Amino acid sequence: MARTRERGWPGDDEPLPAPVVDNHTHLDAVLGWAADGWPDGEPADLRGHLDRAARAGVTRAVQVGCTLDELAWTDAACRDEPRLLGAVAIHPNEAVLHAGVREVAPDGLDPDVQPRHEVGLQDAIAAVERVARGNPRIRAIGETGLDLFRSGPGGRAAQVAAFRAHIALAKELDLPLQIHDRDAHAEVVEVLVADGAPERTVFHCFSGDAELAAVCAEHGWYTSFAGPLTFKPNDGLRAAAALMPAHLLLVETDAPYLTPVPYRGRPNAPYLLGGTVRELARVRGAELGALCDRLTATSQLLYGPW
Repeated sequence: MARTRERGWPGDDEPLPAPVVDNHTHLDAVLGWAADGWPDGEPADLRGHLDRAARAGVTRAVQVGCTLDELAWTDAACRDEPRLLGAVAIHPNEAVLHAGVREVAPDGLDPDVQPRHEVGLQDAIAAVERVARGNPRIRAIGETGLDLFRSGPGGRAAQVAAFRAHIALAKELDLPLQIHDRDAHAEVVEVLVADGAPERTVFHCFSGDAELAAVCAEHGWYTSFAGPLTFKPNDGLRAAAALMPAHLLLVETDAPYLTPVPYRGRPNAPYLLGGTVRELARVRGAELGALCDRLTATSQLLYGPW
C-alpha cells in the first residue's frame, strides 16, 4: 500500500536551549493558510502562533510585508505585538507588475495580476517609504532584489529600478536592507557594488555557494539561512554556511514556505526554526546553546531592541 504523504501542520518542535530570532517571516501568509483550513490543525491567530514559537525558543521575529496589501498588515501587527519588528518593500516580482509588465514568466506561469498593481511602481515605493517613516518598529527595508527565476527580459529593468530605489531608501533611513536573490547572484552583487550597499545588508534565505559567501564575507554582508540548509542536495549551501564568519550569520523561516527537514512539503511557521538552527550548529561544529546566543546578539545588533 502506498503511503499517504502528510500535509498538515507539523507538531511542536523540540525547544532550543536558548532563545533565537526568526529574522524573516510572512505571518500574514501563515495566518491566511491557517484561516483557509489548508492544511488544517493550526490556530489562525497571531498570538497563538507567536506563543507556540516562544515555547520552541523562537521568542521574536521580523515580519516582512512586500506587497502593497501586506504593508498595512505589517504596520499594524508590529504596532500591536511587541514580539515583532517589521520589514517593508515591494517584492521584485511585484515590481514587475507595478511597472506594467505582463509577460509570461520563464516557468510558464502567467503573472498574478491584482487590483493593487494598478498603482505605478514609483507610487508603490512611495507607500513603502511612508510606512517605514511612520512606524519606529519598522526596522528594515525588504525584501527587495532580483528574481531571474520568475522574470523574463521585459521585467528585469523594472526589478533593477525597484532594487536601486530600495537601496537608496534604506541608506536614507539608515535601515538594514533584506535582499531577495533568486538565480541572480552576480546581478545582485553588481547592483550593490555599483550603488553602494547599505552598511547593514542581509541576503535573506541565502541560496548561494561558498563563492558567494566569500563575497558576502569580504563586504561585511549578512547571510540568513532558512530551511533549504537542511535539504539533502544542498551541499554547496552547507559549505557556504560553514565558511561565513559567525558575526555575519542569521537564521529565518521564510514561513510559510521552505519548511526544514523532516517536515519539508508541509507548511512552515516560526515554531519550526529549530531544525535550521540545529543543522547550522552541526555544519559549523558549534555548540547549540552558544550558537543560539550568538544569533540572537547579531539580530539585536542588526535591528535594534524589540
